[in-house]
Amino acid sequence: TDTTRLAKVLAIDVQVGRTGAITPVARLKPVSVAGVTVTNATLHNEDQISRLDVRVGDTVIVRRAGDVIPEILKPLIERRPEGAAPWEMPATCPECGSPLHQIGAEHFCTGGSRCPAQRLYRITHFASRLAMDIEGLGESTVSTLLNEGFITRASDLYSLDTARLAARPGFGEQSAGNLASAIAATRGRPLPKFLFSLGIEGVGESTAKDLARAFGTWEAFAAASREDLLAVPDVGEVTAESVLEFLQSPDTAEEAQRLAGLIMPQAVEKIAAGVLTGKTLVLTGTLPTLSREAAKAMIEAAGGKVAGSVSKKTSFVVAGDAAGTKLDTAKALSIPVWDEAELLAQLASSPLS
Repeated sequence: TDTTRLAKVLAIDVQVGRTGAITPVARLKPVSVAGVTVTNATLHNEDQISRLDVRVGDTVIVRRAGDVIPEILKPLIERRPEGAAPWEMPATCPECGSPLHQIGAEHFCTGGSRCPAQRLYRITHFASRLAMDIEGLGESTVSTLLNEGFITRASDLYSLDTARLAARPGFGEQSAGNLASAIAATRGRPLPKFLFSLGIEGVGESTAKDLARAFGTWEAFAAASREDLLAVPDVGEVTAESVLEFLQSPDTAEEAQRLAGLIMPQAVEKIAAGVLTGKTLVLTGTLPTLSREAAKAMIEAAGGKVAGSVSKKTSFVVAGDAAGTKLDTAKALSIPVWDEAELLAQLASSPLS
């Protein structure tokens, strides 16, 4: 199937994400690309629009990047209508009217939890499967609860008026009761899930685990300094900065503290500096005695991290029988290769000083 098509740009809107990040999106006259009808294409940021010089009214070449995400390759300048003006980023948030703040190439809404879009996506993220896993609390239900004044933030879920909710059309006693039970079941969720649920910019599922293992408790994490954060494997300046901003901004810090008091996230065992602290390993092939899961658990218990692919950042590759392209890549990049015996010998040695 042909993966490029011509499409007309009907409008360029901006969307507001969970962290307030503003993303321009081209609204296209519907066109079929590789068997899928495409009506929108993200333009990422103001720099991308300037570089491509996409304007409303343009005819553009659209493709599905990696056969999935629609993207605009370029406009056909010769078909540009007269008077089509260069697009400009608005000065204020389309959802709440707060001024936009620019950091690098990105723009952010400064409205925080006053912004309805940020509120909606923050609470939906908080309730999502990898976070607090509150069944029945998807985006449409969160939207209903916000619009009808049941909640204004995630912590309000813990004092939800279920009797009033049950009386609302489309809910009923059973679904209101199920939702209340699902919310109550979040108490004592493990710290990594809680940190991920907060939706801190740059803290995905993997980084949340790293932070939880480094600090052990919510209290220790909430008191973290820049130096403490930078000492955590895979936490760089940008993530440390966004964690500090989250912990120091009254808007987010008070809500996180409130949630921590309600949920009381379960502490995790702090990882003492182990033999593999700060090291990233990749497993490939079948090991003689260890399953992939067992090897991964042992590496993580020694402070190491297991990645799925080999890169320049990989410290060691552990190879078994029928090791594939990962072994070839390791050799090409001169990354040390261990067998199972070497891995076990390293794990048995004393921590690196």
